[in-house]
Amino acid sequence: MGLLTETNEQYYAGQQAFVAGAGQTDFDWTGDTRLVGTTTTTNTNFKLVVNNVDWTEVAAAPVGNQYSIGTDTNKVVTPAMAGGETVVIQLLNPALWANYGGYEYVSMSDVINNFLVAYVGSDKLIPHVKRTDVMFHAKRGLQEFSYDTLKSIKSQELTIPSSLSVIIPQDYVNYVQMSWIDDYGVKHLIYPTRLTSNPYTVPVQDASPEGVPTQDNLGENLEGTSLINERWDTANDKLISGNIDLDFYNANVLGWTWDKLAYGQRYGLEPETSNKNGWFTINEREGKFSFSSNLKNRLILLEYISDGLSVDYDMRIPKMAEEAIYMHIAYSILAGRRNIPEYIVRRYKIDRRAALRNAKIRLSNIKLEEFVQIMRGKSKWIKH
Repeated sequence: MGLLTETNEQYYAGQQAFVAGAGQTDFDWTGDTRLVGTTTTTNTNFKLVVNNVDWTEVAAAPVGNQYSIGTDTNKVVTPAMAGGETVVIQLLNPALWANYGGYEYVSMSDVINNFLVAYVGSDKLIPHVKRTDVMFHAKRGLQEFSYDTLKSIKSQELTIPSSLSVIIPQDYVNYVQMSWIDDYGVKHLIYPTRLTSNPYTVPVQDASPEGVPTQDNLGENLEGTSLINERWDTANDKLISGNIDLDFYNANVLGWTWDKLAYGQRYGLEPETSNKNGWFTINEREGKFSFSSNLKNRLILLEYISDGLSVDYDMRIPKMAEEAIYMHIAYSILAGRRNIPEYIVRRYKIDRRAALRNAKIRLSNIKLEEFVQIMRGKSKWIKH
């Protein structure tokens, strides 16, 4: 029973072609990607092409060059064909991109079904368990593994606007790295700074000597504008870093010609301030990343981790970590039950730790050739 269910045409080209029969109205898509039609909340993820002409999707009964989606969602309905027409269901991006490389993952529903088959039964250690319990522990395992085991790093390409702030991504949990991108596409790290911070609240104070915060008609403190943020946004970063020249080719190092700065001035520089890549802070009050003024209009790459539960597409497990998620579910169920001998719980705890360690090693994806390449850059000869 092979696991591949798509044809090469469906996987590589993202399409399925038919030759219409006389009077045919239904065309069944058999690929793995679920067809989605246009509604008030979603956009279609495919198009229908008949004899090299794009047809139009409608919600009502189709007429002329129109089509609709059948009740089972993977059926495309058209007016009766004359016969002999070439009908092509073509996936659109990003649905086509999402279909590539999917074989390296196993879906959350398959994990739950496989666990119930393999680990639950009258003659097994777990005689019975609710499917909702398995689902809960599977999702919690995916959430925990996403932080430091699974390859769940996401990224966004953004341009820093004049406000010097970008909104934190919707599924953001923690940042991994922030970089600005030069004209050659090379990343330059942007570091967080301790030089300033963002206030969480900015209450408006009255004019009394005590400066008492003022309230609105509901008794809540009035919020003002942060002067700290305003001063940081308008600060000249060169007066902070000491980088008095406009541009250097040696990134992260100040004045490489001694005549630019006094001789010896570079000795003992503080790395936190002596770089030209700028800084960023996290503004929890506004839900944004804030940047120093020298990064205005820069192209940046924001890399961050999520918890794997934000959307259905993210709820999948790398096959290299499949055993680890099974061990996590089994241990979590047994550890929460009464009358389970402690040695059994301890055994599954050890099995979970071992499976998780194996998953980390597999997903690290470090190759021997990479080690050799690094060592060849050192000041020693490496035999090969």
